[in-house]
Parts: sequence; structure tokens; C-alpha cells
Amino acid sequence: MAARWIRPSLPPFLLPGDGVGRLGPSRRCGAAAGGDVDPPSSLPWFHRRGWHHGSGGMEPPRRGSGGEVSFGSRSVTLGAILLLRLAFKWMNGRTGEEGMLPPGSRGLPLLGETLEFFAASPTLELVPFFKRRLERFGPIFRTNIVGEDMIVSLDPDLNARVLQQEERGFQIWYPSSFMRVLGANNMVSMLGPLHHHIRNLVLRLFGPEALRLVLLHDVQRSARDELRSWLDRPDVEVRTATSRMIFGVTAKKLISHDDVASGGSLWKCFDAWTKGLLSFPICVPGTAFYKCMQGRKNVMKVLKQQLDERRNAAERKTVDFFDLVINEMKKPNPIMNENIALDLLFLLLFASHETTSMGLTAILKFLTDNPKALQELTEEHQKIMERRVESDSDIAWEEYKSMKFTSHVIHESLRLANIAPVVFRQAKNQDIHIKGYTIPEGSKIMICPSAVHLNSKVYEDPLAFNPWRWKDTPEPVGGSKDFMAFGGGLRLCVGAEFAKLQMAMFLHCLVTNYRWKALSKGTMMLYPGLRFPDGFHIQLHKKT
Repeated sequence: MAARWIRPSLPPFLLPGDGVGRLGPSRRCGAAAGGDVDPPSSLPWFHRRGWHHGSGGMEPPRRGSGGEVSFGSRSVTLGAILLLRLAFKWMNGRTGEEGMLPPGSRGLPLLGETLEFFAASPTLELVPFFKRRLERFGPIFRTNIVGEDMIVSLDPDLNARVLQQEERGFQIWYPSSFMRVLGANNMVSMLGPLHHHIRNLVLRLFGPEALRLVLLHDVQRSARDELRSWLDRPDVEVRTATSRMIFGVTAKKLISHDDVASGGSLWKCFDAWTKGLLSFPICVPGTAFYKCMQGRKNVMKVLKQQLDERRNAAERKTVDFFDLVINEMKKPNPIMNENIALDLLFLLLFASHETTSMGLTAILKFLTDNPKALQELTEEHQKIMERRVESDSDIAWEEYKSMKFTSHVIHESLRLANIAPVVFRQAKNQDIHIKGYTIPEGSKIMICPSAVHLNSKVYEDPLAFNPWRWKDTPEPVGGSKDFMAFGGGLRLCVGAEFAKLQMAMFLHCLVTNYRWKALSKGTMMLYPGLRFPDGFHIQLHKKT
């Protein structure tokens, strides 16, 4: 049964005809409260009502002279009451009769609680926006962000239920401001058979077979070349450098684009877009969101030009993602048009490099601060080198799969850094009843993975970087209730294994050949996504 709602009650002091809502002088506000004392009952009634002696006898009260409130004053008072009642209704929303909505607040009119949500947090703890509401309301509560009423879940059970019932009880949803920067036809918004079909296309280039036979070697070569170039630089900003490196690999694989040869022009457009991705959505020149939208516009222009050129080009021997989408578009009754193809390429180029580079930067920061973990990681990779017949040969697939402590370091870093701050869904076609609350049909839901990753009931001393905690734990394959770095359910990140492969190969090339010195603290902040506001700067040296 659908939940039914009743209008909230205002506190007594906001009710009309009582206290400040009274249309005449209050008889409840005595001298002790600073009000006028009621006139003595011995005075004639007309004195008590504001009548007075005049030249022509008794005269009625003058408007605004302390008798009856003037018409203008009444209008102001009524307007104030109306505004207060509307504000109260906005901030507190509605409560249910038979099904109770979770507690919470909608914040300020129009803005909601958006400003606090985007406020910077200087630690890796649960951001204050979530922490304060967890303490006040519990792990399930209501809010309003970027103009959308949402139910926030910090609860592992509700998170698991939402992700496990993908496309049955729940479906993908993102705020309209977020969809503007990703594109209306991107893979994130696709549902049902179309999403499955596109996902299978992506797996043809980034699935297990492609990882083992092609990408394993491509990633190693790229890491070697990139690290070698760092030796000539007195200062390397890790996030920027690794972002360029990974973008180079994926751009070649997706659209056969050599960004190094083109001066990094396409990467620069993406970098401008990325910096405004989780900014306050005001598209005014000078704001981060405006720069984000301009970056998207420039990227889409390049992709459109390259797609047009490829359509008219001769058949190629090598196959990239452009070839796959062009073939799809040529089919009878195609499910993919040009707009879907371009938005898909845009999303894949972003997703394949940005989160991975941020993860690698976090890993290097954690290893710099934890010499013991760095030592054990180095020993693992040195043993792999010692077992080889040819020390300069590429890593074999079996060697990659044997990197257990490397896997622990990656998972622990992703757990603690919480690179993907939130996940969105929408209740599809029925009310959801859980833990005494009703989530009405159509409700937007925000899942917060960091609440799971920092749960002290699951992870002892959750704010400590401790890769050894994963030693007696099965490696998380896909998403789980307690580890959501790559999402979960049917929407598990299609590039999760590719991302872990890139991180592992980079670490192998780094710790077996080089040592580094930190030149900056590498301060980490959450906005609510992870950022290094001053970068993480290092200097690289060859091992002797």
C-alpha cells in the first residue's frame, strides 16, 4: 500500500491567533515578557479598547496609535506567518501516518543542504555532512541536494538491498546537474537490454581475455616509459602525471588517439572537465562548473570530428572502440545513434583514467607514510624478479595474479581514500519498507560507500592504513556489502579489473627500479570526492 502523508504540525508559537500570530494586542504578554500591561478593569471599556476624549467627545482609536492593529500591520503579520509556515514545511518535509519516512531536513528553500554537502573536509573521516546526520538521525535520513529530495543510506543492509535489486525494485538515477556533465545519452543512464548490450561491447576491449593477452603488456610498456621520463624532472605531481599516462593508454585503445603526439590537448580538456565534476552546479563564467561544461564541449567537438573522419576512412586492420560503435550504427534498426556513441566514448575516456590516477596517487601517499608496507610490497616484487629466467622480460599473467600483498595495498587504499563518494538509485515501482521506515515509490536514494568502508564494526581502527587486514579475508571479487569501491550489483564498474591491473603494473615498475622522495605533504581532502588540493609532489631516483 502506498504511504499516506499528513500535513506537519507547526509549533504553538507559529499558530495564527496565538503569540506572534495574534491580530490584536496580546493578553498573554505581560510586563514580565516586555509587553503592554492589560488596562485595569476599573477603566471604562472604551478606554480599554483604545477610545479617547477628543474635542468633539469620545473618538475612536487612531490607526497605528496603540489600539487595533492597522490593516498594513495585519498584512505584514499574515505574510510573516505564511512564510514561516512554508519554511517549516519545506525544512521538515512530511511524515507518514501508516509508513514513516526517515527523519531528516530539506535545509534552506531552493538551496536545500547543498552547500554543506559540497563543503571541504580536511580528513579522511566520514565527511561532516554525513557524520552529523548519522549522529542526529541514524543511518537512513532525508535531505535535499542540488534541488532534489533524496533519502540517504549509510546502512549496509539497505545498500545491499538496493544494489541487489537493480532493475527490479530499483533503477539507476543521477541528479540532472550530474547528467548535464556526463551527457543525456551516456551509459550511466541506460537501462535493461541497452545497458547490457553496451556493457558487452566494452568488455570486448577490456574484458578478461583482452586484459591477459593485450592490455597486460600495453600497460607495462606505458608505465616503464612514464617512470623513465620522471627521472629528468626535479618535481613530479603524481596525480597529473599518472592521469596523463593512463589517458594515453585508454585513448589509444578506444579511439586510436596519440595524445602525447598531439601535445596532450585532449587530456587537458578532460582535466578541466574533471575539476568541476563535483562542484556546485552554477554555470556562470569563472566557476568550476562553467569550466567543466566548457571542457566537455571541447572534448565532444574533438570526438565528433574524429568520428566523422573514421566513418569515411578505409577499413583498418586493428580494431578500437570507434570501429565497434560505427559497426553498431550501420546495423539495420540500430540501438545506437551518434549521440549515444559520443556520450559513451566521453564517459569511457573519463572513467578509464581519472579514478585510477587518483587511486594511484593515494597509494603512493599511503606508502610514503608507511615504510613497513612499502618494504613488504618491494620484497614481493623483488621475489617475482628473482624467479625469472630473464629479469627484463614482461610480467606474465601468472606473476600478476601472484601479487597478493599488492592486491591488499590496492584494496586498502581504495577503502580508505573513498574515491567514489556516492552512488545514486531510484525506487522503481513500489514502496520499500525497511527498518521501520517507508521509502516511497519514485524516491531518489543516495548510497554513501565511505560509511561502509569506515565502519568500525567491520574494519578495526578504520582510519588506519593497514593492508595486512586483508590477509585473512577473501579478495573482494566484484562488490560486497562491506566493500563498494567499484560499486556493486549489475552496475559493478565494467573497468574494475583493468584499473587494478594498471595500478599493480605501475607499482611493479616503480618499486623494482626506483625510489622516491616526497617534496610536499600531499594533503588529502574530501569535497566530498577525494582531492589533493596542493597536489602530491615527488622526486624520482634510480635504484643503484
